[in-house]
Amino acid sequence: MRTKFEKFGLIAIGAVLGLMLSLNYSALAEKSSKPQLPLEDLRAFAEVFGKIKNDYVDDVDDKKLISEAINGMLTGLDPHSSYLDADGFKDLQAGTQGEFGGLGIEVGMEDGFVKVVSPIEDTPAYHAGIKSGDLIIKLDETPVKGMSLNDAVKRMRGKPDTPITLTVLRKGQNNPLVIKIVRAVIKTKSVKPKLVEPGYAFVRITQFQEHTGEDLAKALKALREENKAELKGLVLDMRNNPGGLLNGAVGVSAAFLPKGDLVVYTEGRAEDAKMRLTAIPEHYVRGGPKDDYLRNLPAEFKTVPMVVLVNGGSASASEIVAGALQDHKRAIVMGTQSFGKGSVQTILPMNNGTAIKLTTARYYTPNGRSIQAKGIVPDIQVEEALVNVANQGNGLREADLNGHLANPAGDESPSPKPDTGPAKVIPPPADGEKTAPAEFGSENDYQLKQALNLLKGLQILSKK
Repeated sequence: MRTKFEKFGLIAIGAVLGLMLSLNYSALAEKSSKPQLPLEDLRAFAEVFGKIKNDYVDDVDDKKLISEAINGMLTGLDPHSSYLDADGFKDLQAGTQGEFGGLGIEVGMEDGFVKVVSPIEDTPAYHAGIKSGDLIIKLDETPVKGMSLNDAVKRMRGKPDTPITLTVLRKGQNNPLVIKIVRAVIKTKSVKPKLVEPGYAFVRITQFQEHTGEDLAKALKALREENKAELKGLVLDMRNNPGGLLNGAVGVSAAFLPKGDLVVYTEGRAEDAKMRLTAIPEHYVRGGPKDDYLRNLPAEFKTVPMVVLVNGGSASASEIVAGALQDHKRAIVMGTQSFGKGSVQTILPMNNGTAIKLTTARYYTPNGRSIQAKGIVPDIQVEEALVNVANQGNGLREADLNGHLANPAGDESPSPKPDTGPAKVIPPPADGEKTAPAEFGSENDYQLKQALNLLKGLQILSKK
């Protein structure tokens, strides 16, 4: 009999292709009542198919026509549903393991263009200055308009050390930017801890992978040993975190919440799309309590004062964690409004080695807030300093995506579109050079400094 973890553990939340994986495909296959097929519409489809085969200027392969029809059917639903061919399905699986080839960006679609949800830290795209919210309009000399997301991703992937030129539209720039990037094997480390000063720890989570929760537990234990005393404060940094696996988000939340606290719940039409995920091992560990990586975590991490940092590039699973800690008043959320990716995508493998990525539910914070097209609103709004602006989200969010799911409460806030004009060329960074300004967690990180000031202020108040 399946554990509850097996039912949801591989369902992935994310704004973007490459980090949302599930092998749970029984949901549709086991339904007793099957929908009626729209025969008249299917006849129309067959008629169009026949016209293309007979009258189109070039001969078109049957497989290509069917594949494009399926993809169009899915992408017409919302920006996150799509068709994965065999190669795309393998690439998606590889992405959740923390190593894959390409540029290092999480992407979606908007108005026929590829939209950057977030650059992944320490990757070619990040160092080349790609930003959250960028709209990619050309790949080398090929316009993106008319491409499927899968085709665009295929073009961006390639052999390591091969170049590609992206033409992007960016908020605040009057002209398109031409950015040259050299592909590489992307090896991402999702948890980056450090002791910023005695008593105060900083943990950055760049994305939610298969072992993120386990890696966080190891990092927290190491920080406790390095500090040699109980911590006075902890900053959890999820800025520019595009999301990833749902069980990773539950595990990270469980590290800081009392056992059994509600982390997130989902609502969809299908019964198995309705879940309540709490801070118990069965909801974040595949093997259940016996494999609980949080079992020996020092108890102080359930009570240590916390600040969570988010920005416009924080999406999906990172919003689940921030929302859970905010609703339970476990942490103060600081930064800027997050992306607003509040829908669940399930990967449903097909019999021919392909798969479909289908939006199956919306997720809600413990207090019943839908983040869809709104995001997490910080308790304390702190804009990023100019020195670090290239690492910040551009204010473009889920609400800006064409065809996005509506927020049930009707609370959405789209952002203005960037202007266009003559292109400005940005050359690739020289060897060892990083064009992105001060990194998160560095001495120039203004938002981190404000988080530490807040934690120190809380220490003074608690002593009084």
